[in-house]
Amino acid sequence: MSLDLRNTNTVWSSVLVETLVQLGLELAVICPGSRSAPLAIALVQHPQLETLTLLDERSAAFFALGHARRRHRPVLLVCTSGTAGANFYPAVIEARESGVPLIVITADRPAELRHCHAGQTIDQLKLFGTYPSWQAELPHPDASLSLLASLRQSVVRAWERSQYPQPGPVHLNQPLREPLAPHPEAELSDFSLPETFCRVAPSQQPRASLVAPPIWSQQPRGLIVVGLTQPSDPEAFTMAVRELARHYGWPILADALNPLRHRLGHEPWLICGYDLILRSPAQAAGLAPEVVVQIGELPTSKQLRQCLSEWDCPRWIVAPGSEDWDPLQGQPQRLSVAVTDLVPGPAASPDPDWEDLWEAAEQRAQSLISHNLEAALAEPNLYRPLADWLPVGTPIFVSNSTPIRDTEWFWQPSQRHYDWYFNRGANGIDGITSTAMGMAWGDRPSLLITGDLAFLHDTNALLLAHRFRGSLTVLLIDNGGGGIFELLPVRQCDDVPFEECFGTPQHVDWPQLLSSYGVRYQSPESLDDLQAALRHLPAAGVQVLHIRCDRRRAAAGRQALFIAAAQA
Repeated sequence: MSLDLRNTNTVWSSVLVETLVQLGLELAVICPGSRSAPLAIALVQHPQLETLTLLDERSAAFFALGHARRRHRPVLLVCTSGTAGANFYPAVIEARESGVPLIVITADRPAELRHCHAGQTIDQLKLFGTYPSWQAELPHPDASLSLLASLRQSVVRAWERSQYPQPGPVHLNQPLREPLAPHPEAELSDFSLPETFCRVAPSQQPRASLVAPPIWSQQPRGLIVVGLTQPSDPEAFTMAVRELARHYGWPILADALNPLRHRLGHEPWLICGYDLILRSPAQAAGLAPEVVVQIGELPTSKQLRQCLSEWDCPRWIVAPGSEDWDPLQGQPQRLSVAVTDLVPGPAASPDPDWEDLWEAAEQRAQSLISHNLEAALAEPNLYRPLADWLPVGTPIFVSNSTPIRDTEWFWQPSQRHYDWYFNRGANGIDGITSTAMGMAWGDRPSLLITGDLAFLHDTNALLLAHRFRGSLTVLLIDNGGGGIFELLPVRQCDDVPFEECFGTPQHVDWPQLLSSYGVRYQSPESLDDLQAALRHLPAAGVQVLHIRCDRRRAAAGRQALFIAAAQA
């Protein structure tokens, strides 16, 4: 047990930290500051804990989010008092909306210094509103066994509530009085704690299986729709969905942002071009199912969501917990269970024509893509070949806005076991690079696919580049502004100052910017150059592969493809 008994604050902080380590904490991200000094010192001095100090609170929070997302376990995030914690807010929101376990501790001035214009003091109670899964103010540090036991209990509860019943952030506000430095207190010269005081273990959460409804076997024309999900065991998730599909004879409509496209390969019943297929009114009507089983969150595709709203059939949502995964505001029935714990019911009598209809539609969609995309170094042409270029098992983080949509539309199925990560809880572009660096920290070589605006929005993430433990390659698709707005109705309004309000092109000397952070820079000039750069990712460090694109030309290409699909 690692305890510092020099003064009240060191005793308190080291009990807090030791309890978290006993529970399984492996990484703490610290933002520098005076008020949080006792916590920071206790964290850095613990021999079993990895700590990382990051200057920018917003970047630090997203880094912690990315690492927690990758590891499927809580990461600790600590800052000083005042507005420091407010910079955590975007990442706390994302953690809540996407179900990522975070433990946030904000150091605070003591209660007697609040509301009297003491320096660096704001109201930090419930600082993050309703977004934490649980929040509490810890007592002022006190070296009494009763209050230390209360602290231990609160820490255990915070750890558990960050993961159950659904993963998310928890917030502990910790007021601290002087002295903040670890100066010895004479009163504690004989203080001691039992050796077993911090030996705790989180409670075990039971898992229950559930048998699928018998009515599923009476509806041979069903669909399984699988959207954005990052299961802790992607192999088990893939096999569970595959077994469900084969048992009932139903095709799977799989977004690229789950394990299925990257583990099942070119199975004829794995449908990836559903967005293009359903743009044709005739095809959408002819492929209307009798039942839809939605696994977790829906795919990004608006076209699919529109058809799900229009199809007159029952829809079942299979997902653990109590979250509402129905943005369509329909009347789905819920099965609150993980798909890996869902037991198929009686076998269905398959409709031999059903899968053939979907397979033929998929082939037409992929043929349309092949004929409409150019073999050139430009978006969206990049996404189709990328599926075959990266090393097997590469973790991939994809940014919001255009990259995530191009991924859904064009990424091809394979058996290359890529693991995908994304911030689709709140769908913002803030913190993208920081989250990707957190994902890649201490792991195998990873890839970030991002646009120029998202990358510039988070350049403080690169402050970590010179001491980055791991390997991150950034595929920077620079289309000179907000490419997503080229696809939206506002682009067709002649009286709108489009470039000023939406396109917002930035003028940056990329090699100079990246050089100032010590980041390696390349600008591939052809698809062959890019392929060579991605075949063998570097073993360590951060590099940027900068691809310049014409967003108007890319938008026109996509639009031509969509029109062709609608006429199919």
